[in-house]
Amino acid sequence: MVATNTSTAAAPPDAAGPRAGQPGWRGLSPLSLLSPQARGTLALLVTVSIWAAFALSARALSASTLLPADAALLRFGVPLVVLFPALWRRRRRIAAVRPGAAAKIICGAGVPFFLAAMHGGALTSAAFVGSIVPGMVPLFVSALMVARGHRAPRGTQAAGLALIAVGVVALVWRYVVPVDTGVLAGAGTLLVASGLWALYTVGLRDVDLDPVGSIGLLCLPSFAVIGLLVLTGVLPTGLAHAAGGDIALFLVVQGLGVGLCAGLLYAYAIRRLGAERSAVVGSLSPVAVVLLAIPLLDESPTVAVLIGVPLITAGVVLANRRPPVRPHPRPEVPADA
Repeated sequence: MVATNTSTAAAPPDAAGPRAGQPGWRGLSPLSLLSPQARGTLALLVTVSIWAAFALSARALSASTLLPADAALLRFGVPLVVLFPALWRRRRRIAAVRPGAAAKIICGAGVPFFLAAMHGGALTSAAFVGSIVPGMVPLFVSALMVARGHRAPRGTQAAGLALIAVGVVALVWRYVVPVDTGVLAGAGTLLVASGLWALYTVGLRDVDLDPVGSIGLLCLPSFAVIGLLVLTGVLPTGLAHAAGGDIALFLVVQGLGVGLCAGLLYAYAIRRLGAERSAVVGSLSPVAVVLLAIPLLDESPTVAVLIGVPLITAGVVLANRRPPVRPHPRPEVPADA
């Protein structure tokens, strides 16, 4: 959690009653009482919950009547329908985004990421999706930030990132000897998805768009691409014959949850907390995924999961720590001054 700075000398605005022309506490919403960093942290925690649902749906897709292309159409199409009036008002600002920055967002969270995450989830488990995809993002984000000239992680942050990597290795180690090509291929695909999401995380900082504009920049070209792939027969679709329950589930989880709510909240958190801190806090989702997969998908945690997920969580805690700010010592004043 992010601590807020308080001052004991400052009294609450309503200590002597609200001033003339200013609303009292009763007119304020609970969120307005939080600092911008606290609101960013709250938005990120809700996003983590939605990401857990995304990991579960990635695994559940293989047992549903929907195909990956169908889930992608819902994922990118629903936000466009819901936000169409707002996106139309922002069309000029979206079109003015630099191609390089737009490519980071479109590739990082668009069709390449979505298909990689869905395919990797079909080959592994919900625990793998929920651990590898968000778990490795802090490492990829740190690498991208260093490549852009930022200082390399040090101290407890570096130790935490290393521990996250060890946790991911622990997840896949049992499938190396003997070799399980299916699971290893799925894990490798999830690593690609994680790297793409890190690109998206950094790309959000490079565009001068509000969260709604960022969703439009992502969903419009992604929906066009997936629609073209379906129309040309490159990707098969079973949407016309899918079960209504499956369509409703993915519409809520992928379209409204991941596509709309998580997109708005994650973009908001990025602006309040920064890319590195958001990526690290977001890695807490593996715990939620493992716990939810037991009753929802009937997945029993393996020894590798029981070792790897706690290591990733411990790495998150270390990587999210910040050294205490030490006050600068005052210069000594000579006695004869």
